[in-house]
Amino acid sequence: MLADILAQLQKQASAGESGVAAAFELNWQSLEPEAQKLACLLSLFALAPIPWSLVESAANSSDLEFDFKANCIVLVERYLLQELAEDTYQVHERIRELLQQKLEELSEVDELKRSYCQAMVAVARSIPQTPTLIEFAEATLAIPHLEEAATVYQGWLSNDDFISPFLGLGRFYQGQGGYAQALPWYEQSLSGARKRFGDEHPDVATSLNNLAFLYDSQGRYSDAEPLYIQALEMTKRLLGDEHPSVATCLNNLAELYRSQGRYNDAEPLYIQALEMTKRLLGDEHPNVAISLNNLAALYYSQERYSDAEPLYIQTLEMTKRLFGDEHPNVAISLNNLAALYDSQRRYNDAEPLYIQALTMRKRFLGDEHPSVATCLNNLAELYRLQERYSDAEPLYIQALEMTKRLFGDEHPNVATILNNLALLYDSQGRYNDAEPLYIQALTMKKRLLRDEHPSVATSLNNLAALYKSQGRYSDAEPLYMQALEMDKRLFGDEHPNVATCLNNLALLYKSQGRYSDAEPLYMQALEMDKRLFGDEHPNVATCLNNLAGLYHSQGRYNDAEPLYIEALKIAEQRLGANHPNTITIRENLEDLRRNRQP
Repeated sequence: MLADILAQLQKQASAGESGVAAAFELNWQSLEPEAQKLACLLSLFALAPIPWSLVESAANSSDLEFDFKANCIVLVERYLLQELAEDTYQVHERIRELLQQKLEELSEVDELKRSYCQAMVAVARSIPQTPTLIEFAEATLAIPHLEEAATVYQGWLSNDDFISPFLGLGRFYQGQGGYAQALPWYEQSLSGARKRFGDEHPDVATSLNNLAFLYDSQGRYSDAEPLYIQALEMTKRLLGDEHPSVATCLNNLAELYRSQGRYNDAEPLYIQALEMTKRLLGDEHPNVAISLNNLAALYYSQERYSDAEPLYIQTLEMTKRLFGDEHPNVAISLNNLAALYDSQRRYNDAEPLYIQALTMRKRFLGDEHPSVATCLNNLAELYRLQERYSDAEPLYIQALEMTKRLFGDEHPNVATILNNLALLYDSQGRYNDAEPLYIQALTMKKRLLRDEHPSVATSLNNLAALYKSQGRYSDAEPLYMQALEMDKRLFGDEHPNVATCLNNLALLYKSQGRYSDAEPLYMQALEMDKRLFGDEHPNVATCLNNLAGLYHSQGRYNDAEPLYIEALKIAEQRLGANHPNTITIRENLEDLRRNRQP
């Protein structure tokens, strides 16, 4: 125990605090200069376990050349240092105070502080955006000492290294989903950079970009956008229009727009970032793989699956070439390609990729990690869509419990999984189980993401669909209307989400027999999807089928039949003859033809 150090020192002199100081001084005078310097270096570390590798790194940075281990043994024997485990030590708080007083008397005091900071900067730069289990374990013991460099010894960080400790700490916490813990470090990076360099400096731009990225990850889009734009404009002014940092800023801003469903704003930025990255860094570079993946994600969000698939495959192959088959980035690519296949109802293609991504993430990140929870949720979604409800439910519950443990009960990811679990119960007709979860998810999203957010509109739509399924039309209609109005405010009148809301509201009116109210909404949704996606798109097939279904219900067979035929043709071409949507349209057409026979 560290308290034993004080007890041993007190035995060497009179009892009490003055006795400790006197015993310390006696021990200090008995030390060789090398041991004294090492003790002073150790006093720079935080009051936490100290890995000896960090001590050696700091000593090497200050060109100290003597037997560190031999002097370490001396410090332990003189009760100035305690060995906690193999190659891990700690200095008692009172001894550290006394050693820091000796440190300030050394002529090399500034050199030792700079060396300490250099060692911590090396640690910070080694922390990736998403630390693996091994990288997390390696960094964990260094974190208190890295925090010490970022706060107490900020003045001894060089200009080139200044923001590195802040960014390393931010990545460490954000990589585990610890947004609240990451935020103050990104904020200090920005305020510190402005104080040291002024408002116009590359480190200020980098800090703005990282803070925006954190806000983006939390769904705080209105906070993120001005910071991304400011970072982009500053980077262009300082580094010129053709620079890898400009490409990164373009890509991040595009990601924000994609998250908001602002696809027309996102696409040119993605393409510009991809082309610039290839020009500056070559075709085979990790940043190129990231840009390809993000452009594919945009096309996926737009349901442009034939455009997205080759980019996802190219990303996966490139990532394997660059990092090998066993790497966290490979798991990301596998998951994204699986999600694409899932959306196309290509379940047999999707499932092994989801399982592979889940297994790989557990191996790299451990069983308790946000990315593992995401994989569990995705696999559960696949099973739900396949109506494999008994397989889906335990995965949703596992993902929900893990997310609560990692983030606490109040987090957007918790709301997302609650919504998905509600969808599962809804699909099973377990409306009494689904409704409170939908309401809880909606309430939480409003609290955490603000009332005006795409995810809030999604929850409104889902709860409305539940009420519609129960025949609670008067409860459903205002929610559908609210979701439609919100999507228009968020995305404008011309957006896939708006078309979906129009279609859902039309379905409600059809269920009520309000055909004259439903028809113009179906037609508006159909025309919008054609403008947004082109005439040959699965969404167009769905809208044609729905409008045909309306006419079918009214006995307007001559109006319905050509729409069914057109919808079937598109579905067979784009989804395949055995796709569930194709089968549904075909059955509707066959039913119509039976009904109209004399």
